[in-house]
Amino acid sequence: MKNTEMAQKIKDLRSRKGFSQEQLAETANINLRTVQRIEAGETEPRGDTLKRIANALNVAPDELIDWAEQDDKEFLVFLNISALCFIVFPLLGIIVPLAIWMLKKDKIRNINETGKRLVNFQITWCLVVFLLYALVLISVMLNVSIPLPNLSEHSNGRVEIIMIIPVFYVINGVMILINCIRCYYRKKVFYQPAFRFLR
Repeated sequence: MKNTEMAQKIKDLRSRKGFSQEQLAETANINLRTVQRIEAGETEPRGDTLKRIANALNVAPDELIDWAEQDDKEFLVFLNISALCFIVFPLLGIIVPLAIWMLKKDKIRNINETGKRLVNFQITWCLVVFLLYALVLISVMLNVSIPLPNLSEHSNGRVEIIMIIPVFYVINGVMILINCIRCYYRKKVFYQPAFRFLR
């Protein structure tokens, strides 16, 4: 993110409001030096400071952030590809994209929506896959049948579940690749089905 873009936006809004830097600092209840550094592009306001400045200028914090966000489709593609770590271990499909998303949160246009949808899908996928593994494990440990149409007399439904699991891996990989292409062409990602754990 270019600090100069947000700095210029804050300067413009402050001027339109007729505030000096001192008045903005006083109204926002922040240090004058902080205002000076922000407007000089030396730093960018975050969290509480961003909210205070936005409130003092009578704008939504998102309005300031939108001006400062970069349009980086390559990074969004990379974010989606990072979920392929699920191949190594299912939880990595959540952890790696989540870490990458948090690193660039609010710095790249559409990253929050893409990150939430991707992580929600990966959490949902992990829960389903772990549930399938758990069913097989419980079936083996308790020597009970899983109520599924059996392919063979002695499978007890276990073979069918074990055969379904690779299908879920393929579906996950295909969804990731489709959404990489969608991001490249600046379209919204589509990760379904997924529970909305992150809103």
